[in-house]
Amino acid sequence: MLRLLLPLAGLAAVLRTASIPPRSFGIDYDCNCFVKDGRPFRYISGSIHYSRVPRYYWKDRLLKMKMAGLDAIQTYVPWNYHEPQLGVYDFSGDKDLEYFLQLANDTGLLVILRAGPYICAEWDMGGLPAWLLEKKSIVLRSSDSDYLAAVEKWMGVLLPKMRPHLYQNGGPIIMVQVENEYGSYFACDYDYLRALLKLFRQHLGDEVVLFTTDGASQFHLRCGALQGLYATVDFAPGGNVTAAFLAQRSSEPRGPLVNSEFYTGWLDHWGHRHSVVPTQTIAKTLNEILARGANVNLYMFIGGTNFAYWNGANMPYMPQPTSYDYDAPLSEAGDLTEKYFALREVIGMYNQLPEGLIPPTTPKFAYGKVRLQKVGAVVEVLDRLSHAGPVRSTYPLTFVELKQYFGFVLYRTTLPKNCTEPTRLSSPSNGVHDRAYVSVNGVPQGVLERDKSLSINITGKAGANLDILVENMGRVNFGRYNNDFKGLVSNLTLDEDILAEWEIYPLDIDGTVNHDISRHLDQPKRSVGDPLSYEAPTFYTGTLSIPGGIPDLPQDTYVRFPGWTKGQIWINGFNLGRYWPARGPQLTLFVPRNILVSSMPNNITVLELEHSPCSTQACEIEFVDKPSINGTTQYKSYAPQLFARDLWLNHL
Repeated sequence: MLRLLLPLAGLAAVLRTASIPPRSFGIDYDCNCFVKDGRPFRYISGSIHYSRVPRYYWKDRLLKMKMAGLDAIQTYVPWNYHEPQLGVYDFSGDKDLEYFLQLANDTGLLVILRAGPYICAEWDMGGLPAWLLEKKSIVLRSSDSDYLAAVEKWMGVLLPKMRPHLYQNGGPIIMVQVENEYGSYFACDYDYLRALLKLFRQHLGDEVVLFTTDGASQFHLRCGALQGLYATVDFAPGGNVTAAFLAQRSSEPRGPLVNSEFYTGWLDHWGHRHSVVPTQTIAKTLNEILARGANVNLYMFIGGTNFAYWNGANMPYMPQPTSYDYDAPLSEAGDLTEKYFALREVIGMYNQLPEGLIPPTTPKFAYGKVRLQKVGAVVEVLDRLSHAGPVRSTYPLTFVELKQYFGFVLYRTTLPKNCTEPTRLSSPSNGVHDRAYVSVNGVPQGVLERDKSLSINITGKAGANLDILVENMGRVNFGRYNNDFKGLVSNLTLDEDILAEWEIYPLDIDGTVNHDISRHLDQPKRSVGDPLSYEAPTFYTGTLSIPGGIPDLPQDTYVRFPGWTKGQIWINGFNLGRYWPARGPQLTLFVPRNILVSSMPNNITVLELEHSPCSTQACEIEFVDKPSINGTTQYKSYAPQLFARDLWLNHL
């Protein structure tokens, strides 16, 4: 009899929804499931961030995800990626979100859109634009009137673009997430969540499913859930699936079970080991989730790359590297992995796998060594890097006060006294955000670093230029400290005296590189034997010629930095990201083929911040065909625990 009742119950559900329009998506609280086009529906989804994958490769990655048996993809919208300056919007090229959505639709993938305004994502400031900090007292992610006004303006741009792409309007978007893991934030501001709910409904209508995501505990759901937003949870492999979904049931007694972030790997930090999560552990827990009829999103299915300056950081201050490989089923470069095929096999137990061939791993090419030559130290070419000249201020100004949101700023003052003996230069309030390269009259003195190196000894004569090149290494993306000001955020002292009367140079390095930096820089007049000439932050350039006579070049490659320390690299003006082999774990940077050309030499610019190999060995970088993202063995003794974001807040 029981066998007959189950089909009849299903038939009743279909009859109840017979009047629903052909394209619809919603929640059926009676069957504890989603309903798509009038029928019960369970999704298996995977995360891909369009901002971390070149547009050139969107189709390849989406097709590989489809062939793994996924129904849907999940993606974040980073606000700061699209509105880098107040009122300046960019949805072109690699930022063409609507084209990405159309590609997903064409591939047969539904979309779960995580619209923010805050996204976390190990992305600079959790996707919030740094210009919000121009009001120093602003309370981010709250009903602070200035914050909400900026959010309303942004959502008034973004959400109307998204409405035509909703599922009921013929597009792929079945669900839209509001905010992200708000239960982990200190503010616990229900008025803020209510304002977002009203705003999203205003722009997207009443039909679309709006939801939240929080850690799988009543503690997190207490401040993260709100009536009118469907509450989902996230949890890691290897844990108690029953207990995790019971936490969701504390907020949603009825409705579909959803794990919105089921971790296939974990994030990395400079100076710690590359995170690896065993495939067997993930496959076992994924099977448990799917066997319950629950919905799941695999975070990440492909991680991608933090190009340029887009990486985030955690507290105590730990910036993330350029690679966002995440030990995901598809590698940073989109390669098929053992994990991909193992999880595809599990998915195939519950979803019919598509017929056809899986797109192969893209070929990689080892172009070999490229010789670089020095073209000038930063302090030698300030007029070219800072066209408007210095801003003068009694005390240091932050990046935001200078309206320089990323990259580098040079702070210059003069030594107020003779320092013939080593004299202590200090940041007593831990005010170097994040790393400062100190020189006196061009002679390197050492490095100050947030939370790690708060003072160094310097020498020099009274009146000598004290130059402090400050690098923004990525804003905090999780927790209460994402109002992360950059630059010299408090005074420096020489012995006990506060340094004053600063000339501050915002540096437009990306703009200068885009106009071919080697044409703009005069060759510095240095004696050949000067051992210090390669120690100050310095630019180097070279060219890579793609060999002829080999079909299908250029191909993807990786660049490694033998003997180099820390810096930034551009290829044909494209900011590939940060390298830091001296700290690791990442030793190579992914170079996608779309930034290379075969018709002419490819221009390479390297800004080495500390020490190059050029005075003692070959002044070269090398293009290789295999990545190395776990190549350093000199790790800090403290390693953040896998899957435990909230441990980063323990120091509070």
